[in-house]
Amino acid sequence: MAVHDDCKLRFLELKAKRTHRFIVFKIEEKQKQVVVEKVGEPAQSYEDFTACLPDNECRYAVYDFDFVTAENCQKSRIFFIAWSPDTARVRSKMIYASTKERFKREVDGIQVELQATDPTEMGLDVIKSRAN
Repeated sequence: MAVHDDCKLRFLELKAKRTHRFIVFKIEEKQKQVVVEKVGEPAQSYEDFTACLPDNECRYAVYDFDFVTAENCQKSRIFFIAWSPDTARVRSKMIYASTKERFKREVDGIQVELQATDPTEMGLDVIKSRAN
């Protein structure tokens, strides 16, 4: 499974320039490659991000989470989320699961990884607890 150059470029923009809040990636089975499906503006919220994930299809996503530590320091963490809802096709889940490690190697700089099969597994409370 190939990773389209645009995926790497958009991720670098998120990581280095902070021009995106999140990126949703999709596997195009016919072309056998991972492509960018949606890019979120820096002002968009976590709710905007989760609304972009389909209810019954798998996706990879990267989210740049800003937070303030107990010591009152502004920080951010780049989350990689493997979205694989229970209602997705079995074939799709298998393709996403088998491609995940290769995709993560292509986008260097992920700090926290989450695997989610329903929205409660990637709620804002989960993100906050995993950020520290």
